[in-house]
This record gives sequence, structure tokens and C-alpha cells, in this order.
Amino acid sequence: MKDTGSSSDRLQAPPSRALLNLTGGSGGSGGSGAQPWLDPESYWTSLGNAVAGVPAPAAVLELDALRFNARDLLRRAGGVPLRIASKSLRVRGVLEALREVPGFSGILAFTLAEALWLAGDFDDVVVGYPAADRSALRRLAENELLASRVTLMVDGEEQLDLIDSLVPPGRRPALRICLDADASWRTRVLGFIGTRRSPLHTPEQAAELGRRVAARPGFRLVGLMMYEAQVAGVGDAVPGAAVHNQLIRLIQRRSMAELTDRRSRIVQALGQVADLEFVNGGGTGSIEATAADPSVTEVTAGSGLFAGHLFGSYRSFSPAPAAAVALDVVRRPAPGFATVLGGGWIASGSPGPSRVPQIAWPRGLRLLKREGAGEVQTPLAGAGASRLHPGDRVWLRHAKSGELSERVNEFQVVQDGQVAAVLPTYRGEGKAFL
Repeated sequence: MKDTGSSSDRLQAPPSRALLNLTGGSGGSGGSGAQPWLDPESYWTSLGNAVAGVPAPAAVLELDALRFNARDLLRRAGGVPLRIASKSLRVRGVLEALREVPGFSGILAFTLAEALWLAGDFDDVVVGYPAADRSALRRLAENELLASRVTLMVDGEEQLDLIDSLVPPGRRPALRICLDADASWRTRVLGFIGTRRSPLHTPEQAAELGRRVAARPGFRLVGLMMYEAQVAGVGDAVPGAAVHNQLIRLIQRRSMAELTDRRSRIVQALGQVADLEFVNGGGTGSIEATAADPSVTEVTAGSGLFAGHLFGSYRSFSPAPAAAVALDVVRRPAPGFATVLGGGWIASGSPGPSRVPQIAWPRGLRLLKREGAGEVQTPLAGAGASRLHPGDRVWLRHAKSGELSERVNEFQVVQDGQVAAVLPTYRGEGKAFL
């Protein structure tokens, strides 16, 4: 694994409770308190000075910005608990700090192997996707403590068959099960709106699988998840796209109205089968709408904490740029151009301009249309390129957060213009789950 700047003589990560006291600090919610990112020149210059001695790529978490985002997510949830989406962070120290903040409760993991790793310290980990990792399933089924802390996601009985084939029900504790029901919107005019996830769309389909889970020994139905991706993951205030934004808002309003009714009926149907401990929904982009659904007991959030640039295109919230990375200028291939080392860390989803990194600072830079962000080097053009020289730094914000955390070993945690500590990413701890 490539060394991205770890050094034994630099400050090592202290206990996260002391480091990331996310209930303190000056980064207030709703406009109260200092918000240094509102002055971009001062903000990025201060971050640059703080990590001037850290080898690039120098990934940073700005503590006041992170605090602001955490508080704003809680404000938007209006008292509904928030389950943390670990895939959007991939930094265990941040997960530990959020656990201490009232209003955040539990983790939504992205693989079973990750969930088992986290369950050594966290007692409520839901795997957000069905698992077919035979080794991990055996570990779960053979450990009573892990089985009490980890909840599996299913949307078909064949997933239960796989588990039984590995460890029969008589030889394991009862495994916690959450049903994943489809939250997409289906219309005659627009067709399928959402993501292709679960085959369970109607209350009848969900109730039938719920009955099958409840009837099988070795399983216990404890939860329901429905993820409205068409609201949570689609911005409605994309710059320069007024007509598109109006259409998205219309789709989201009508989709949420249909979903609120259908989700309520699914919850009622499953209530005839089992006593559900939780009903999970939503994501960073849909917190208000999902939390307003009376059938929902918790909302998932993660992306709004580090705030990749995709989450700057929503009307209802404006997150602070808490996570970013500084890259070194290494060459000037021609007048008006400068090249940085690295940069081509592209977000998942449908390929397009929205998935590439955004140049945060300095101003006056742009990617080249024919080259984009490169695997090893990224050429930049624009008025600002003429002022750059080898050794200067350019700040990038990535579309999401997962791809940045997967590419660096650690984040420099900056507070008041200084590196307060260093937090390892999953990668820095030697973990690569996906």
C-alpha cells in the first residue's frame, strides 16, 4: 500500500472523544457561530499553511466545518435519530466521535466484513446491503456477541437459504434481519424513478417475505429499510439548470407523497408479523422529508458530514466543505497550464462531469475537457494556472467522500489553522472492504 505521508514523528491519533468533541467549538448551526469557509481565500490559505509540511496528497478534515455539518444534520432531522452511513466516512475515529453526540445512533455499514470489524466497538451495526460473503457469514453465525450487534439485510428468501447452508439454525444464535423494501417511484409517464435495489415493492410482497423470515428458525425480523434515492441523492438546485431543477422538485414531491403512504402500509403489514425495532429511511439529501414520515423511526446520514461537492446542489441545506485534499503542482507543460500529481479519483454513479473532483482553490482553474482528472497527473488550465509553479498546491473537493477516504491513509484534522491530530482512514488501518 502506498505511503501517503504517515510518519511516526508526527502527532498520532488521540482518543476521538477528546479530539472530535463535536458538541463543542465555534462552528454553529443555522448561521450562529464562526463559519470560516464563507471566506474562501482565508479558509483555503489557512488550511494550506496548516499542512504545508505534510506530503501531498494531504487530505484534511476541518474541525469547525465538521462540527457545523453534524449539527446541521441534527437540526434538519428535527429530533429523529440519525444512523451514520459509514461508507461516506470510512474513518473509524469520526464514527467513534459521532457516537458521543446525542441524536446520532447506530451505523449503517456497507459490507458484512466491515460490520464485523466495527461490531467489536459498536453495538448497533446494520449492514445496508445483502451479504454473500461466506466467511463473514460463518463468523457472524458462530459468535453470539456479533450476532447480537449486527443486523443483516435481506430482500429474498434465497439469501436466508445461503446462511442456512453455511451454518444450520440449530448450531447458531438467531440472526437479526432487516427487510430492504423498494422505495422507487413508478409512473406511466416517466417510468421507473429511483434505484434498482429490492424486488419488494408492495405491502403484500414485504409482508409475505416477513412471514417467511419469522417462520424460519434461526432468524429474527427486527427492522425495515427503504431508501428513497430519487430524493436523498439527487440535487434540486443544480447551477444553470432551472428547468431540470423544477422537474426534480416536482418528481421528489410526488414521489415522497406516494412513498409515505406505501411505507406506512408496509410497516402496518409487517407489524402483524413482528415487533420492528426500527424503520430506516432516507439519506443526507432527504432528511427533512424522510423525518416527516410518521412511520420512520430513524434516518441515515453520512455524506453531509464530509460534504463532497455533489451536496452543494440542494435547496434545503448548504454543508461546509469539511473534507478536501491538497495536491502538488509538479510541471508547467505550456504557458497557461499547470499539472498536479494525482487527482483522478472519480465518484460512483452515472459517469459525467458531476462525478469528477471540483477545484476548490485557487480560483481561475479548470480541468481540460479532453483529459479530465488523471490517474497520476491532472493538467489544469485557466487564468490561475499562469500563477502556479512547481511546489505550489491546489485544493480539490471530491464529489462524494468515499473515494477520497479510500485513496489516502490518513486525514489531518485542522483546528484554528493548525493540525490538531491525524486520523487514519480504513485504508490507513489496513482495511479495504470494497
